[in-house]
Amino acid sequence: MKILLAPVGSHGDVHPFIAIGRTMQQRGHEVVLITSEPFRELAERQGFGFAPTGTADDYEALIHDPDLWHPTKALSVLFAGERPERLLRAAYAQIEAHYERGNTVLLGGTLGLAARLSHEKLGIPFLSVHLQPSAILSIADPPKFAMMTIPRWWPHWFRRALFWYADRQVLDPMIAPAMDRLRADIGLKPIRRIFGPWRHSPQRLLAMYPGWYGPARDTPEHLRHVGFVHYDQEEQPLPDAVEAFLQAGSPPVVVSFGSAMRQGGPYFAAAVAAMKALNVRGLILAKAGSQIPADLPGTILQADYVPFSTVLPRCAAIIHHGGIGSAAQAMRAGLPQFLMPMAFDQPDNAARLEKLGVAVTLPAPKFREPKVSMLLKKLLETPSYREAATKLRRTMLAEPDAESMVAAEIEDFCGKDVSVA
Repeated sequence: MKILLAPVGSHGDVHPFIAIGRTMQQRGHEVVLITSEPFRELAERQGFGFAPTGTADDYEALIHDPDLWHPTKALSVLFAGERPERLLRAAYAQIEAHYERGNTVLLGGTLGLAARLSHEKLGIPFLSVHLQPSAILSIADPPKFAMMTIPRWWPHWFRRALFWYADRQVLDPMIAPAMDRLRADIGLKPIRRIFGPWRHSPQRLLAMYPGWYGPARDTPEHLRHVGFVHYDQEEQPLPDAVEAFLQAGSPPVVVSFGSAMRQGGPYFAAAVAAMKALNVRGLILAKAGSQIPADLPGTILQADYVPFSTVLPRCAAIIHHGGIGSAAQAMRAGLPQFLMPMAFDQPDNAARLEKLGVAVTLPAPKFREPKVSMLLKKLLETPSYREAATKLRRTMLAEPDAESMVAAEIEDFCGKDVSVA
């Protein structure tokens, strides 16, 4: 059958879909990746079909937007304005063009509104793929948000009202105008609470994290926990400079604030200053440019990209933004984690990792050298963080194969097209 993969986002959002695609291809299925143009080479390297939803310039404009990592402005970058509407229309058009009724299954990510719309309009079998617990808003066990933490003592009716207000008064005004115009063009009526219950597939939700990482007492009945899937271009060999650096001294501290980070200058500077103050070696994994401090000492190396799965087992700790992909790779490697959450799912992941005993957290506005040094020293010198991380690694390595579980779910929906008016 034909498997359409429609992730929206950066490498951390796309890589898990590559893992799924590789498994489905090995099982004899045709795979088409439907996402932004910069991921064409990655898809074609795997032998997938590729259908672009936006240009390389669109992607660059997005990741260079200074508000992308702002705790309250980030959603408007993703959903408001001309570019998001154009990309939404392009994604819907590509899904429609590749859909073969009775022989196609569609997987869409948390931000994949075009995938949900395609299911409603075309009847294509559709599975929602959520990489992090915060994507599924639990009333009983609410996630932590960048703007606020919901106290446990708040009654459920108030939490439910708060989510309704956020959907109707904050998110809908950003998303609904573009969505309503597209819906009108394809013969559908307007919809509200777009980023609430509507965005989830009514057929299957795949939680791409273990139940122990994101437990919730009000999990939807059609949700399945399949565990973390891991792909990060691990087939790439380590660059010679990185291999030589790793062999030249003690295990370094990795610093990475995500593949889409282009405004990380102050954060990289603070991390470098802290590592110098503590006399520890460091490996910065980030796109070179003005955000990287000039004249790095010989104890700190910068590389544009290195697969975490290859390098993290040889490191002492990791400083990162709290993205779920980075967090999962660090847990799998048994590394203590220093988290600097900014927006999206990052504050919730940080809270979960702290609760698991493997991490310390410092919010971005406070990420300055003195506090970074203090917390990094604590992370490296307190045995409990390493012990908890080692225990968590053993737990993850003992879990069932997530890719096979996802593949079985996908194959179960072949031919389950929905009748539409």
